[in-house]
Amino acid sequence: MELLTLQKLEIVTPTSSQHNGPPMESKERMVQITRQKQGGLGLSIKGGAEHKLPILISRIYKDQAADITGQLFVGDAIIKVNGEYITACPHDDAVNILRNAGDIVVLTVKHYRAATPFLQKQLTKDTPDSDNDVTCAELKADEGYKSSVNSGTISRSCSRPMSICSEPEKRWTDVVAVPLMMAYVTRYIYGTDKLRPNAFEVRGLNGVTTGVIHCDELAILSQWLKLITDNVVGLTHLQMKLYNRNFAVGERIEYMGWVNEGVINNNISWQSYKPRFLLLKGTEVMLFETPPLNVAGISKALVVYKVYQTMFRIVKESETVDSRQHCFLLQSSGHEPRYLSVETRQELLRIENSWNAAIVTSVIKLGRKTFAVSHHGKSGGLTLDWQAGFSLTEGADATMVWQYKFSQLRGSSDDGKSKLKLHFQDNETRAIETKELECQVLQSLLFCMHAFLTAKVASVDPAFLSSIQQT
Repeated sequence: MELLTLQKLEIVTPTSSQHNGPPMESKERMVQITRQKQGGLGLSIKGGAEHKLPILISRIYKDQAADITGQLFVGDAIIKVNGEYITACPHDDAVNILRNAGDIVVLTVKHYRAATPFLQKQLTKDTPDSDNDVTCAELKADEGYKSSVNSGTISRSCSRPMSICSEPEKRWTDVVAVPLMMAYVTRYIYGTDKLRPNAFEVRGLNGVTTGVIHCDELAILSQWLKLITDNVVGLTHLQMKLYNRNFAVGERIEYMGWVNEGVINNNISWQSYKPRFLLLKGTEVMLFETPPLNVAGISKALVVYKVYQTMFRIVKESETVDSRQHCFLLQSSGHEPRYLSVETRQELLRIENSWNAAIVTSVIKLGRKTFAVSHHGKSGGLTLDWQAGFSLTEGADATMVWQYKFSQLRGSSDDGKSKLKLHFQDNETRAIETKELECQVLQSLLFCMHAFLTAKVASVDPAFLSSIQQT
């Protein structure tokens, strides 16, 4: 769940026991081998006194007796067999001693690192094409003799004893491992709106990347993306829960995840994109260049807006500025709108749902907000109150001029500068009453008003719904 690993297939020729590497120090070692009925001791030897060479283990057969010990290696010189020195023995005598040493054989060996490369080179040359126990092709005298010590069959040849497993092995090895906690997953070419065909990339928090992964089929690509994204979302949600242990109910994180922000550059003719980490927390929406790695990091946001003063709007497909899909706008009063996109429709819906939850949290925590307005030339204050709705007060003593519930609002219009009209319906007469106001921070008022109304709907306020049904 926590790691995406990229592996490659390697071909490995087994030249020694795979349990451990050969010893670094050339000390004598005693190793006990239990002879097998099929395969015997499971090793081959080269050298001998006639060649002025020690008796060297030249091959160890996989899963046979010598290999099972995990203590014998190609390049080991056999000094004693059951306590008997064989260092002065010719090759044939050494073979006979090993063959007749009994079922339990104790070898005293010493590793010669200098001989190992030569033996491994000969191993590749000696790989036979036949499965017969004995062949007649003798080795050259200057190479020494090679004998396979198995169940009674000795061959001074490039023979392949029965049950030999010296063929090259296929092994999967790790190339790169990318942590999925808050990882960035994308199908787009970095910084552009160009979608890669049948390919994707994953970037970890530690800077490690998979590179571009190509899939043969779109269905396989979709499966991989879903599996990876589900794990990223799950891990990020767990991290969010850990962070929220440090915050009160009204200050908790509702959402965090990667988005891409469109950045207009006057030096190029197209719009470029930069990854941003989006976080909805309490009454604020934040954008980071990199995810916060701890609670203290949350205070280091690149951008911070108040949720109740920010508009969230999903961009229709017909309105997108380029080939990027699943786009939305964030616009806070007094700031330029930010054009953002995500990888999937599901992620866009997750953000929308989290935004609605954040709106409710921020508005309830805010409770009420008053804006300075003028009404028929008189200065006053328009208050948005979570419980009471709209109210206008005038004068130093804040005399109430009028008051309406949120559910009584039937529409509004403005000139985009300072003038605003609010259309309310009277609960008794059913008549529409229009209230004209002027506000110097009109956009901030409109965004806040929208937040209160959205919160009422999103929270499924019974009083709000019942009043709408009555009208």
